[in-house]
Amino acid sequence: MGNTITEKILAKAAGREAVSAGDNVWVSANVLMTHDVCGPGTIGVFKREFGEGARVWDPSGVVIIPDHYIFTADEKCHRNIDILRDFVKDQGLEYFYDPGTDSYSGVCHVTLPEKGHCRPGEVLFGTDSHTCTHGALGEFSTGIGNTDAGFVMGTGKLLLKVPETMLFVIDGELPSNVSAKDVILTIIGDIGVDGATYRALEFAGSTIENLSVEERMTICNMAIEAGGKNGIIAPDEKTLAYVGSKTDKPFEVFLSDADAEYHSVRRYDASALRPVAAMPYSPDKVEAVSDLADVALDRSYIGSCTGGKIEDFIMAAKVLSGEKVSIPTFIVPATVEVEAALSSERVDGKSLRCIFEDAGCEPIAPPSCAACLGGPVDTFGRCNGSEVCVSTTNRNFPGRMGSKESKTILASPYTAAASALAGHLAEAEV
Repeated sequence: MGNTITEKILAKAAGREAVSAGDNVWVSANVLMTHDVCGPGTIGVFKREFGEGARVWDPSGVVIIPDHYIFTADEKCHRNIDILRDFVKDQGLEYFYDPGTDSYSGVCHVTLPEKGHCRPGEVLFGTDSHTCTHGALGEFSTGIGNTDAGFVMGTGKLLLKVPETMLFVIDGELPSNVSAKDVILTIIGDIGVDGATYRALEFAGSTIENLSVEERMTICNMAIEAGGKNGIIAPDEKTLAYVGSKTDKPFEVFLSDADAEYHSVRRYDASALRPVAAMPYSPDKVEAVSDLADVALDRSYIGSCTGGKIEDFIMAAKVLSGEKVSIPTFIVPATVEVEAALSSERVDGKSLRCIFEDAGCEPIAPPSCAACLGGPVDTFGRCNGSEVCVSTTNRNFPGRMGSKESKTILASPYTAAASALAGHLAEAEV
């Protein structure tokens, strides 16, 4: 019996010829990422367990990316970043994307691939549940807690149970108004938020092969919303071209064997998929957008690691071009690189920035996680009352975008833009 891509990567990281689902193995990390929300706690664990004078296992392996609560007057948020700055200076860390400097980037899950920290065949741990994003580049990437991260920071290793793998095969051509967000929401709606608990979700098929790297990132990003340990897609020529444009560091490509053993296999006909939305308060409360036209909205939010990449904004711009929004519509680029691309990328001969401005969207926010995780009351786009918001973000639990009285509806950039025009949930016509 062969092995899955996840098993092969973990076998290499454990120094073994092979591992099987259920094995407990010590895994060597290539990268540990933390940010301003979890970084201070991780540092505290590291110092407590290894000593005040301890050194991290690899100064080039620890990547610190403040991104969550950046553009705020909140003093506690500023304190967290100060803790990170002091630690970086003391440890001589190579990669720190410091707010207020030219090195600042924005959302960690988009920054990591942009800056070449994601490579096929490697192991990436991050103190954020959506670290599973980077499985889109053919690596094992998963979120861990501060205690585990503090241990990795000191040793470069972590004890893991090898997850079973669920295979999702999507074949065919997607309808023009259906995106990767609709694909993953459909899957989560089918299996539930606990349907893949501590399992790898492997995505394959002609539809996946035809998706861009950014769209693949959207799919892997939300593996955690089904309880997954990691999401992963086999690297191909698109992957290698993307990674090669970001880094010249060597890496090894792994693919699942034809006779690999899977927990289960699910197949989807892409042509039968439709725009969907996840209703409050769970990512698996998925319904067809065509059945939700009576759901009135107070705002639309297009941003986050899931929906704030440049291709997400291209989708939104195709819908908003030459039109006017009827509700407040928030545009939040994930990174500085994406923010710059809003001025250079064009739809219908106009820059995305101009399209959004002409459509009457709110002033474009500086790059960060912004309201995706709620944040202080002065956070851009935060729900401070009982707003109903259609959002390209990845999670819609009570209070996720601020007020516990607000309601977040998860949808694709196409749907979020079309709904911004209509003032209620609506399918895009593109």
